[in-house]
Amino acid sequence: MGSPAYRRILLKLSGEALMGKGEFGIDADTLKYISAEIVNVKNLGIEIAVVIGGGNIYRGTNVGSLGISRATGDYMGMLATVINALALQDCLETFFMETRVMTALQIDAVAEKYVRRRALRHLEKGRIAIFGAGTGNPYFTTDTAAALRAMEIQADALIKATKVDGVYSEDPVVNPQAKFYPEISYNEVLNLELKVMDASATLLCKQNDIPILVFNLYNRGELERLVMGEKVGTKIFSKEQV
Repeated sequence: MGSPAYRRILLKLSGEALMGKGEFGIDADTLKYISAEIVNVKNLGIEIAVVIGGGNIYRGTNVGSLGISRATGDYMGMLATVINALALQDCLETFFMETRVMTALQIDAVAEKYVRRRALRHLEKGRIAIFGAGTGNPYFTTDTAAALRAMEIQADALIKATKVDGVYSEDPVVNPQAKFYPEISYNEVLNLELKVMDASATLLCKQNDIPILVFNLYNRGELERLVMGEKVGTKIFSKEQV
């Protein structure tokens, strides 16, 4: 086995990834599976930070019919990401991993307040850092939070976990004939309006030359193969990086 292609990564997980085959909440077997995949990569000596969404519990953007403002709904969604972060932390620790949950909102009883230098120190000491509560601001998605944190911790790559094999021209579940892109530039993603990450997250990565690697979380071992430099999933990067 060769050396890993990346020294430090930011893994973006959706809240929905934790549902398994359920319609909401956290599926115990799925949580254990995801944790084991992360542990296998950590054991390669790679520094790992995780940003996790909260859509399996609450979606702040879908609350208008309840009379709840968008801003309040987004804060509620941030709290959902903290629940997921704590669940992931606890499961990772059953694998004897040392972890820290850090949140953009101050919730001292359950997590540390996110401080960039402290996060870097955790990574340097071999801990898995899990970032909850998004950016701490309404109107910004956890995709944007992932791009922001990837920049702040100087990650070598932002890795986006999905339920498909990478980036397609359309949803391959809806259209099996959709075109698959093994490699694509940031500009192409933005110009074609491909639904990979939101535009602000893609633009942040472009401006800071952080490659986005998109892979299928449910292909066992694919995350490990990806960080070892194998050509799996889709790589989004600048043409100048070729």
